[in-house]
Amino acid sequence: MRLDEEVFAVILAIVVIASAIGIAVSIPRNTEPFTAIGLLNEKGLIGDYPRNVAVGSVVNLNAFVYNHLGYTALFRVDVKIGDGDIPTNTTPLNTTPVRRLYVMLGNDENATIPFSVVFDYPRINQTLVLELYLFSPDNKTWVYTGEYNFLRLNVTGVTL
Repeated sequence: MRLDEEVFAVILAIVVIASAIGIAVSIPRNTEPFTAIGLLNEKGLIGDYPRNVAVGSVVNLNAFVYNHLGYTALFRVDVKIGDGDIPTNTTPLNTTPVRRLYVMLGNDENATIPFSVVFDYPRINQTLVLELYLFSPDNKTWVYTGEYNFLRLNVTGVTL
C-alpha cells in the first residue's frame, strides 16, 4: 500500500510540473517590436572595414537589415556620404543618398544586401552612413526609423 501512494505522488508531481510548463509555454509573450540595421564588410562580416580609401576607388560593403515588427514590411536603406557628420535617432543626415537599397522582409527575417560606393573627393574622417527607413502603407510614405550605422574613412587623393 505504501508503494502505491509513493508512485501516485510521483506521477501527480510529474503531471503538475508538465502542466505548468505547458501553460507557461502557451502564454503569448508581449514582445517589443523592433528593426535593426548593420554595416558589414565586403565578405558580409562584422569588422575589418576599409579605413583608407583612394578617391575614385570602389568600396564594396554590405548592409544588414532585420525585421522584428510582427508583420511583413518594406525597408529602404539610404547610403549617404557625409563630411564627418552623422545622423541622430530623430534626424537623418541632410545629404542626398548615393544609393538606395530596398528589401521586403517577413517578421523575424533578415537580409544582407551588397552595395558599392565611390568617394569623389579627399577628406579625413569622411563618413559613410546607412539610414533605415520603413514604408508606411497607411500614408504611403517612407518613415525614418531612427536607426543608422556609419563608418569613418580617410579618403585620400593618392592611389593606395
